[in-house]
Amino acid sequence: MPLAKERQTPMRLPDRESQPVAAGVVIHAGALVVLDAGLAKPGHTATGLVARGRAERTVDNTAGADGEKRVEILRKRVFHFDNLEADPVTAADLGAPCFVVDDSTVAKTDGTGTRSQAGNVVDVDPAGVWVEF
Repeated sequence: MPLAKERQTPMRLPDRESQPVAAGVVIHAGALVVLDAGLAKPGHTATGLVARGRAERTVDNTAGADGEKRVEILRKRVFHFDNLEADPVTAADLGAPCFVVDDSTVAKTDGTGTRSQAGNVVDVDPAGVWVEF
């Protein structure tokens, strides 16, 4: 139905989102955040996860039920994470996907089918990997 008067249309900022946090977890500020069956968790090695971005604040849901707390996630940005020494991302991987190892580390490969994609490699420096979500 067309508008008959002005209205305040709700909006979301495209680079921020809020996701329900899984029960029994803590997501630290600055952590790589993944969704597992629709619930936010710290990044970890597993398949089927959806990397969403970086946590803005620490959220402790260790005593809560699924979705009792929410975490604010920054997206559509480039973030710096550690580079897994045993499976390093290199300059040759610029533009290619990298994979989640944990909430602060990415790797070059999917670990023979054990890791989910984090995002695309934007740059690599001696301190780690710049990943775009």
